[in-house]
Amino acid sequence: MSDVFSKKKRSEVMSKIRYKDTKIELKLREALRNSKLRGYRFNYKLIGKPDIVFTKYKVAVFCDGEFWHGRYYKEKKRKYKKYWIEKIKYNMERDKRNNKKLRNAGWAVLRIWEKDIQKNMEKCIRKIKNKLKEKGLK
Repeated sequence: MSDVFSKKKRSEVMSKIRYKDTKIELKLREALRNSKLRGYRFNYKLIGKPDIVFTKYKVAVFCDGEFWHGRYYKEKKRKYKKYWIEKIKYNMERDKRNNKKLRNAGWAVLRIWEKDIQKNMEKCIRKIKNKLKEKGLK
């Protein structure tokens, strides 16, 4: 990958990017509390590091940022530098691999986009509740 930063500088920059307890994740967890959904864990050690996990029902929830996880990638990739094209493409492929591994292990996987969490929280909570009902929530 060609990059404008040295490897050392890129590592420094990337280390400042949070991967847990992000604003959108905290916002979703607050909404889950307010909706009276219980029994979830966060920062749970599982394939792909899901943001929220309902262990009893084997449901893994990821809060995905549009840029990092490739939403609108096909439309926007021509605007990105080669480094970002390769990075985002790798992230999307990794997400697919992790989804498959989780599903093969009996987990349901939900990936919720950052903008959906910001703009339509009710829909996100409904999506989670529906998946939990499919997996046995009464």
